[in-house]
This record gives sequence, structure tokens and C-alpha cells, in this order.
Amino acid sequence: MIEPYSDEFFMQQALKEAGKGIKSEEVPVGAVIVAKNQIIARAHNLTELLNDVTAHAEMQAITAAAESLGGKYLVKCTLYVTLEPCVMCAGALNWSQISKIVYGATDERRGAGRYDKIYHPKTEVIGGILEDECKQLIQEFFRSKR
Repeated sequence: MIEPYSDEFFMQQALKEAGKGIKSEEVPVGAVIVAKNQIIARAHNLTELLNDVTAHAEMQAITAAAESLGGKYLVKCTLYVTLEPCVMCAGALNWSQISKIVYGATDERRGAGRYDKIYHPKTEVIGGILEDECKQLIQEFFRSKR
């Protein structure tokens, strides 16, 4: 059983968001941003729908969270995302000064973790939360495309 307000609980919410993207033929990446144990933003990839390579789940979530908070900085917020952020998203997360990033599956080819000091110095990064479920969702999506 997964405890409420745990990393696993919020990652499950991100997985639900990723599932929404599949219906639109989007790569199934989902994200939620949490402040004070409340989800303030939910998003999934919209790159196909918007025909915009920057419309990653993280970017959509950052924008929604900033709007929810009424400011551009996400200090004392946590991002839960099913796939390790790419360099573009890591840059935006750095500028947002988000306090914590929790991701599920590692992105060996495009993940920002390959670079030192890419995130804000005060940002804590944790990977591998519900990794198998996150990885399986993406693998099944690409398998269905072949």
C-alpha cells in the first residue's frame, strides 16, 4: 500500500497524467507539481497536439504551477515526473528554482543527469521512484509504434 503524500503517491498521479497523453499519441510523460502536499499543477506532453517541441510535460507543469502560485519561482515545490527531465526542461527548472525534482525512469540518451550542475544548486534530485512502472509505460508506447 502506498502512503498518501509520499513520493510514490505523487508519482502515481504523474503516471495518471502520462496515461492521458497516450490518447493523443503523445509520448507518455506525465508531471505534477506539489506545494504543501497539494497538487498545484498537472500536465502531460503536448508536443504532438500543439506541434511544439517545447511542450514537454515539465514545461507545461512549470507554467501551470507559476500561474497557480502567482509567481515564477517554485521554491518549496516538488516536481514529480515519470521520465528524467531533458536538458531543456532542466534549464527551465533551474530558472524556476524548484526545491525538489523526483523522477521515475532514467533517460539514458537525453536525460539531464548526464550533466553536472545543470539544476539550481539548492534543488534536490531523486530518481527511480516507481521506475519499473514509468519505464514500462514508455516502452509499451514505443513498442506499439513499431
